[in-house]
Amino acid sequence: MQPRPPLTVWPLHGIPEITTGTDLVDVIAGAAAGGLADGDILVVTSKIVSKAEGRFIVADDREDAITAETVRVVASRTLPTGSTTRIVQNRLGIVSAAAGVDASNTPEGTVLLLPVDPDASARTIAAGLRARLGAEVGVIVSDTLGRAWREGQTDHAIGAGGVHVFEDLRGETDAEGRPLVVTMPCVADELAAAADLVKGKAARLPVAVVRGRADLVGSLDLPGARSIVRPLERDMFRLGADEAYAEGFAAGRAAGVGGAP
Repeated sequence: MQPRPPLTVWPLHGIPEITTGTDLVDVIAGAAAGGLADGDILVVTSKIVSKAEGRFIVADDREDAITAETVRVVASRTLPTGSTTRIVQNRLGIVSAAAGVDASNTPEGTVLLLPVDPDASARTIAAGLRARLGAEVGVIVSDTLGRAWREGQTDHAIGAGGVHVFEDLRGETDAEGRPLVVTMPCVADELAAAADLVKGKAARLPVAVVRGRADLVGSLDLPGARSIVRPLERDMFRLGADEAYAEGFAAGRAAGVGGAP
């Protein structure tokens, strides 16, 4: 196996506040100032994609917007403060807190929804940059998500254009010569998390460039980040523990199993 080149990650400076209708290709190309090369991967925060696409809605109550974006409730907990945290599946198939509805840095009385089709958004940006700059780049649209069983959040890929989202190592061998059977890293998520290390959450640096994984850049027809979402029939944890218990208890009562609660 050939050694990989060094991985370099840096943010693009000079990106202005994004508003509805902003040409992200023009803005990103200007911030890159000709510094992009074949094989570079740009990681673009979903918030500026949503802003450019005008995904603002009037919502005095963020909870109502979350409900409207929810396809399936996975878990819900009322905190000691009285507020409720909902883990839900949204219309994109993503399981996250609050369905991706964002109320930070938005005009008063509005919230920001995720892009309608993050994969299409990523492909559009990638195609535009390739045409503008003459460099075969890939684009990942990222969003911040929590992880089951782990505290904290990391950035994940919710859209991808011209980038392999998985690196399929099945059939290869490890360093000891043993065959790899199920190894399939989600490199799109790894790239999104790496990019967030230089973007930060409050630094107003919504775009980062990753260089050193040109092997992951390819056709704009590659499967997007939607292919990362695990189908419900293969989801072993489709409900929270309390919700699964309640569902099982109700099913047992309906079947005449067990006594009074």
